[in-house]
Amino acid sequence: MTGDDEETPVSGADAPGSGEETPASGGEAAPGEASGRSRRSRALSVLQWVLALGAFWYVARDVDWTATAADLASVSPAVVVAIAAVTTLEFGSRFSTWYVLLNGRVDTSLATTARVDLVVKFINHVIPSKASGHSVAPLVLGHYTDAEWTEAVSIAGLNTGLYATLYGVTALAGVALFAARLSRGWLVVILLSTAVYLLAGALVVLAGRRMDIAGRVVGRLERSLARVPRVGDRLADVAGAVPSFTDESAGVFRELSARPLVVGLYALGWAGTLMVFPGLRVWLLLTALGGSFTPAVLLPVVLVMAYSVTVLPLTPGGVGVAEASATAVFVSLGVAPELAAVVVLVDRTLGVYLPAVLGWVPMARLDLSELLARDV
Repeated sequence: MTGDDEETPVSGADAPGSGEETPASGGEAAPGEASGRSRRSRALSVLQWVLALGAFWYVARDVDWTATAADLASVSPAVVVAIAAVTTLEFGSRFSTWYVLLNGRVDTSLATTARVDLVVKFINHVIPSKASGHSVAPLVLGHYTDAEWTEAVSIAGLNTGLYATLYGVTALAGVALFAARLSRGWLVVILLSTAVYLLAGALVVLAGRRMDIAGRVVGRLERSLARVPRVGDRLADVAGAVPSFTDESAGVFRELSARPLVVGLYALGWAGTLMVFPGLRVWLLLTALGGSFTPAVLLPVVLVMAYSVTVLPLTPGGVGVAEASATAVFVSLGVAPELAAVVVLVDRTLGVYLPAVLGWVPMARLDLSELLARDV
């Protein structure tokens, strides 16, 4: 229950004023409670988008868009081609992370892993946090590949654990290098998001490797759960199946995470997607517009640190907040405000919003409700 004050409707057999209330059948929420949750959900969604728009205003407030359009139009064709090439390589690097993990267990084509990645990317931008896309990843994997459910859960979990760990460690390195030059407010936010990444990565890896222990604990509750009214038999069936599922899933997780080639190739793909190619794109654009960043070799670390706020469920997919954070970081590190905003917006458009939009194409061919209702 959510703590609402709505009363549960009484059945026709209970006259009003009898003093007895009939609980909602089957554990379903009362209509008033469901309506209240729906209103709160809509209000939260509106608030998140208001925050996103406010963050975009923060980014754009110092930009002379007429002059900026002229500057962007004057960028040499060679730079435009180079940025397009870097972005294309970034897409290949992005798809390779899923490719490496999936092919550790199931023969999967790069085209299939591309669809998996794009669908997850799309979901990340229609639901408040990155965690949302990662949470439905096993369903997406199961739909597109021949992976068993235990394999899909383990592969998706390993992806989440490695991604979060690499992100947290890299962002922490950025904080260590640049903390003294960041404003206190943004430093606190970045430290918080970095801590979330590190904690999530550690917990997912630990849980994935020792999932079998948790499964055995749940399995021991089978008899007790069978005594629960109405749903006891169903709960007991689920509890009885958990140990077998978790044993298999933990075995897959441990086997994949113990293979240096799989983990190493994943880390290379992650670095290309989040550091190398975005860093090259930002450097090319910043230089073409007459700006600079010193030392340029640390641009990849700065970008990971600056964009780390996307893990916080402030806006869908970190929209707006990531741009505000990265702009503030670049300005703190000596980049002109108008240049920082433009570079960040272009980088986010090509590196984040473009794959999310492309993800709508395979996503439109899926029945999300059917996907979520899949009998695993």
